[in-house]
Amino acid sequence: MTTIVEAGYSEHIETLIQRYQSLLAEHNYDSVVIPSGMPIRKYLDDMDYPFKVNPHFKALVPLVTNPHCHIVIPQSGKPSLLFYQPVDFWHTVPADPSGEYTQHFDIIKIARPQEALAELPKQGRIVLLGQKEGVLDAVSFSAQNPETLVYPLYWQRAYKSPYEVECIWQANRMAAKAHLAARDAFYRGETELQINAAYLAAAGVLENQMPYGNIVALNQNAAILHYTDCQTQLPKQHHSFLIDAGCEVNGYASDITRTYSFAKDDEFAELIQAMDEMHLGLLEKIKPQASYVDLHIEAHHNIAAILARFKFVSASPEALVESGVSSAFFPHGLGHQLGLQVHDVGGHQTNAAGGTTNPPEQHPFLRNTRMIEQNQVLTVEPGLYFIDSLLEDVKGTDLNKDINWEKINAFKPFGGIRIEDDILVTAKGHRNLSREAFAELN
Repeated sequence: MTTIVEAGYSEHIETLIQRYQSLLAEHNYDSVVIPSGMPIRKYLDDMDYPFKVNPHFKALVPLVTNPHCHIVIPQSGKPSLLFYQPVDFWHTVPADPSGEYTQHFDIIKIARPQEALAELPKQGRIVLLGQKEGVLDAVSFSAQNPETLVYPLYWQRAYKSPYEVECIWQANRMAAKAHLAARDAFYRGETELQINAAYLAAAGVLENQMPYGNIVALNQNAAILHYTDCQTQLPKQHHSFLIDAGCEVNGYASDITRTYSFAKDDEFAELIQAMDEMHLGLLEKIKPQASYVDLHIEAHHNIAAILARFKFVSASPEALVESGVSSAFFPHGLGHQLGLQVHDVGGHQTNAAGGTTNPPEQHPFLRNTRMIEQNQVLTVEPGLYFIDSLLEDVKGTDLNKDINWEKINAFKPFGGIRIEDDILVTAKGHRNLSREAFAELN
């Protein structure tokens, strides 16, 4: 399945080129070279790892499978795109450039990577944004990834143009369809591998075209936060299913997580429902100038309250959070910036010039400490897990006596719960791109 977004691209690229040229002028650079990148060869082999494009490159053009290409942006004037189109009978040759992006670049075709050298700038102060590899080793750059350029670019990436929002929205639509196919495969009693195959087939993509490795976890595997083993054997019994998977459109990602109980009407299903209601309540707090850090801490208090409500603990939510015990059940951050990368850059950046705003010491894995602002796209993904190694640490705390270990042990076969939506911040609140995508399919 190929989804191409062009609506709003012209305005997006014109703004981005103007941003680049203003930065070049401000910092006395004559031009910037942005390579798409090159494949990485496997050690002692004649095959490459799946190619992943330079994020700076795909922000400018919707080409995510094209290595050995280069964008050159001068301080003034029209940028160039060196488009690699080899003569090859071993692999698929890229089609001729087409689409809205071609109007904004002088396109120069090259048949061999070395031909780029004749077209790349040779005079003045030239900056490289990306990795210096391949033919670029022969180019003399004044700077590579200078902070004076990359920090403003990282900062601005948080504010999505209408084109970028549309890309992420379409990526949510693709993912929602695939999520439902995976859910149905789970209820048919299939293996993790079969469920993953159902997801990929519904999305119409190959596994290496995913924005990240799909997390397809049955039962206790849901307690492994970045589980990607994808077992081929059926478990003795299906208890639960956690799927964390997205899709990608024009290089922009979606990132959605859902959790299901096989029984549908047991206490674990009730726990999922409680987490979902809490999740939606958190979203009501999302609006410009709200604190994402405060929202994360509120999630801890809410999850602690759910633990008490379901009698996993007898301690108060305040005591669970203040002692750090809540982090044994919710160890990761509430979410992150989303866009050209799943965990997009700039989440800890203090301002456009750089700097780092660290998360609170008690919550080191929180990936976003920026204030919530209009046109950001953020994930919100509270979780509740039964993780052996973290629960062992709780046994050494003063709250050990307040933990219902018998009930926790009974829930370990379910692994845990995570619910994640992709949220666009609007002028007065938010738009839930993920829920909108699922609603279309109901």
